[in-house]
Amino acid sequence: MDTALYAQTHKIVVRNMNIFKLVRLLKTIYVDREPDIALIQRLGLLAVKIGQVYALRPDFLGDERCRALSRLYSNTESLPPEDAVKLIEAYAGADYLNHFTSFDAMPFASASIGQVHRAVLKTGEQVAVKLVKRDYARNFRRDVSSVRKLFRFAILFYPKLRGVANPVSLLHEIEKMTLGELDLRNEVRGWKQLQEIYESNKSRFDLSRLRFRSVFEELSSENILVSEYAEGPTLDELLTQGELNYASLLELFHLHGFFMFAIGTFHGDIHPGNIVLQGDKFYFLDTGYIGCVPDRMRKNLFAFFEALSEDDYKSSARCLNAMAERPIEGGQFGAFEKKFLDLYADFKGKTVSQVSLTKKMMQTIRLGVLCGMHFDEGMFDIIKSLMYLDGMVIRANPRAVLLKDMRRFIQDFKAVMD
Repeated sequence: MDTALYAQTHKIVVRNMNIFKLVRLLKTIYVDREPDIALIQRLGLLAVKIGQVYALRPDFLGDERCRALSRLYSNTESLPPEDAVKLIEAYAGADYLNHFTSFDAMPFASASIGQVHRAVLKTGEQVAVKLVKRDYARNFRRDVSSVRKLFRFAILFYPKLRGVANPVSLLHEIEKMTLGELDLRNEVRGWKQLQEIYESNKSRFDLSRLRFRSVFEELSSENILVSEYAEGPTLDELLTQGELNYASLLELFHLHGFFMFAIGTFHGDIHPGNIVLQGDKFYFLDTGYIGCVPDRMRKNLFAFFEALSEDDYKSSARCLNAMAERPIEGGQFGAFEKKFLDLYADFKGKTVSQVSLTKKMMQTIRLGVLCGMHFDEGMFDIIKSLMYLDGMVIRANPRAVLLKDMRRFIQDFKAVMD
């Protein structure tokens, strides 16, 4: 790539993260009357990603603040049309656009890292062309290194952070996910992985409402992804318009639950902007990050939710302990169980608007850690999925008792559990 042309085209301003900018970021996330979304975006990609993760933490910040931070998933600027064309030429050469009979230089979607354009190939297929908007990687890695040092310094003065919401571990997860997103070849790999699971299991589990877009690998690269255009609104658009049927949303849980519980490999970024509904078919988009959990965790996770759906909280406590990489025993477990039962004393029969499942799950994990449990890093992927799914239900049907409604799927999952 001609980096000089790239920098000139996009007017890149290097904003290295330092302690003063980190303090400003944490202040607007935690303290300000309302998070300043524009400020977070000016502080750079790492700041945006930290804000996005905190949007998943109602146990720390409360529901309203998390809803405000969730705008970081969609409230992003796109490149002007002339810059998008220059960017493609910088990435793939001046002749690249000759593969298309038409290319719409105005994107129809934009996120923190990429933006997506409609185009038509010379063979007639309507496609979506995704571009990485900037050369983020170098500055992002530098910012991660700086913030990691600051967080490690903070832990020296507040050791409790090491056990609960460890910021260094959080930063590691952000780094892993973001670097994966910055290379669009990972999206192709994730698409293949989920597609293979689909093909291998469609005869033993009803996956008929799930679809995957075709990918044109010969036209794709680290910075450009060309795939079949999936006509239809995203779930985020439908939720915003109040037009997403709750029954359809439950079917999405049915599909995602199969990958999570029966396989342990699933779409790791299943927010409503990454799912298109075409008729009654769901298309999974942006498969650059795939969540994976070990068999011990997925089996006991399923047992945990099965027990919760039956209001069997003692069994749920045992299943959570069995999920841990380092379980607890004896009096230590007894103390945990008592606190667990107290935590779930108000849970039975509550709607998602009364008691957030994600918030309750975060409080549960926090309790387990404080009582001595240690969880595999795959727990972050699970919590992230729960946050998205729980958040969609709150928007679609705040009166739903989600676990009660999910009971109908228990036997389906059991039939394919290994």
